[in-house]
Amino acid sequence: MPPYSLLYTLHLLAALIWVGGMFFAWMVLRPAAGALQAPDRLKLWLEVFRRFFVWVWIAVVLLPISGIGLLHMGFSGFDGAPRYVNVMMGLYLAMLALFLRIQMLQLPNMRRAVEAQDWPAAGTVLGGIRRLVACNLLMGMAVVAIAAARPNF
Repeated sequence: MPPYSLLYTLHLLAALIWVGGMFFAWMVLRPAAGALQAPDRLKLWLEVFRRFFVWVWIAVVLLPISGIGLLHMGFSGFDGAPRYVNVMMGLYLAMLALFLRIQMLQLPNMRRAVEAQDWPAAGTVLGGIRRLVACNLLMGMAVVAIAAARPNF
């Protein structure tokens, strides 16, 4: 496989895992988990986050590495990159910031509340996480749409 194809494939797979995982969590798992009682639902989400965030970390690392490689191979560096590539990089940084907020600040608070069996507090934190995931999902879908359309702006 040529280097460009390998980088492009890794880049797409990383984006697919991150954005697709958020879509599944928001559109499928969240409504289904609503049938569970608060303790079970909150414990389920902690386990889901633990497992999914391993894959998000892989994506978070692969996306800029592969993206910069593609940038240099396809556009001879940052100066030759079209504006849509810059928009995609900006959206990646915003998505990364929201992910880090969830991972570093909100998830530990939720874990502590679940361990203390403070279900209302854990539910409040989960609500905040859901809102950030919704924002990240919308940005991720925008990045996918921009990449698919390759606009001339």
